[in-house]
Amino acid sequence: MKSEPSLIEAIRASSRSLARDWGFMGSNFAGENLSPSAVHALIEIDGGPVSAKDLGARLRLEKSSVSRLLRKLVTSGDVVESPDTQDNRLKFLSLTPSGQMRVASIHAHARAQVEKALEHLQPGQDRAVAKGLHLYSRALAAQASSQDKPAVELMTGYQLGLISRITQMHALYYARESGFGQRFESVVAAGLAEFSNRLDRPQNMIWTAMHGGEIIGSVAIDGEDLGPQIAHLRWFIVDDSVRGSGAGRKLLSAALNFADQQGFAETHLWTFSGLNAARHLYESHGFQCVEEQAGDQWGKEVLEQRFVRKRSSS
Repeated sequence: MKSEPSLIEAIRASSRSLARDWGFMGSNFAGENLSPSAVHALIEIDGGPVSAKDLGARLRLEKSSVSRLLRKLVTSGDVVESPDTQDNRLKFLSLTPSGQMRVASIHAHARAQVEKALEHLQPGQDRAVAKGLHLYSRALAAQASSQDKPAVELMTGYQLGLISRITQMHALYYARESGFGQRFESVVAAGLAEFSNRLDRPQNMIWTAMHGGEIIGSVAIDGEDLGPQIAHLRWFIVDDSVRGSGAGRKLLSAALNFADQQGFAETHLWTFSGLNAARHLYESHGFQCVEEQAGDQWGKEVLEQRFVRKRSSS
């Protein structure tokens, strides 16, 4: 919807006035000697245990800004960091008793500010304000969400750093999801290095998803290791930062289109039970689970699964 220029300017003027009246320009925001980002960080942490990464995403702050902010809040005694019980590399943030008292004071100040302002309105106008702010907030969030989606570019063939980066993504993801360690990482690196030496053959191809010059996803078709007419889909992974962005679906579609164009009768892949999001993606592209068996070749026993997709007739 295209809005009138005069209406846009009126909304901008009201937004600037709100920023001033809420105290964004001063040093006493929300009745506390804290910056607006610190106040909002405390409120987000009060909603439940949250990681620094999640906090940055909610506040739309860069990693370095979040780190500086958290150092101040930890030093002031308002926030404490606790390691995850399942992964010591992850830390979750929570409020100390002092932090809880500070957040209670922030909420009390904000409620009083709103209540006093609404006293200047006519009956029924308070609901109009609430509805208008809600709609505008949703519109701003939708705009920010669309801007946050990364622009992903697919590259084919070997890229500098490909072996180490794809191995790293696999190692980090499967350490978290399946408890794999050095043995799994070594197998991935060795297999990928060997495959990279065969990329000059037409039945083999690898795709990397790039964002900001960094590899954030990959997938490969190995047309040799499973015998004639069978394509092996390998090293399918996307970085945590772009999960849900469509990068994985884009990679998988490119690989399967290649397999069909090369005339492979079937495409096979191996995965592990419990990776439900990946399984849903595979099945949505025509794969079916045809075999399950326990295996410990990765250093830990898991239920291995083999999926098969017949060549598309279209």
